[in-house]
Amino acid sequence: MIRSFIIITIFSVFSFTGQSQTKKIQISTSLGTMKFILYDDTPKHRDAFLELVNEGYFDGTLFYRVIQNFLIQGGSKSSKDAPPGKRIGYGDPDKTVDDEILSHYFHKKGALCAPRQPDEINPFKQSDISQFFIVKGRVHSEGELDTMEIAVNRPIRNAVVQKVMTPAVRAELKKLKAEKNVTEFRKLAQEVKDKIETEYSLQTGTIEFSDEQRAAYTTVGGYPDLDGKYTIFGECISGFDVIDKIAALKTDKNNRPFTDIKITVSIIK
Repeated sequence: MIRSFIIITIFSVFSFTGQSQTKKIQISTSLGTMKFILYDDTPKHRDAFLELVNEGYFDGTLFYRVIQNFLIQGGSKSSKDAPPGKRIGYGDPDKTVDDEILSHYFHKKGALCAPRQPDEINPFKQSDISQFFIVKGRVHSEGELDTMEIAVNRPIRNAVVQKVMTPAVRAELKKLKAEKNVTEFRKLAQEVKDKIETEYSLQTGTIEFSDEQRAAYTTVGGYPDLDGKYTIFGECISGFDVIDKIAALKTDKNNRPFTDIKITVSIIK
């Protein structure tokens, strides 16, 4: 009982971003019901999604892509009445939305996200709002998060160092050291260090997990590798056990569950 209270409390803490939001939706399935808030600061996704909900667009579609410790994805119209074994999940090119990727939202468990085509054919990261995915993920250790940061950031920093530390700069530092010219050596070394830090701060693609991200990823879990790559436009506020049940389903080679899980989406606020 105590453990359940702690888990509920943790989810409440990491869901505080959604408490002032104005729209809520419900996703009903044969395995249970999930409720979500939609973020007001992703209005393009919120409004486009609500429009489709009002049309009944998602009703009767399936959770057609399910990967344990990753995500559950559904809503594609190609999944309606799809025969067993059929490869499904094609999006609707007429239902794209400009990205609203915001750094204060991240892929914790229960994040409601919009899929999209790869960068090669979709450099502006436009979302396909005709379907959606919900993050399942897993719990990570602090060490794992540290390793992710290092793996991404170290090559970027090394490239900056190589750019700033030219052969001429290295030669000058070596010369000053040989001459034991401490004052000039330290001055040049500090200039180089400052330039490296400035150049590094301007680089894109680096990651540094915030305290909130670390707290969520090490308790409720999620999938941090997705951060900054997809628009998150809502989050689960109840029904986390349903996410777990769907994510645990046995699937075929295309990650489609052998048991069809049909979706009904409705607006509750």
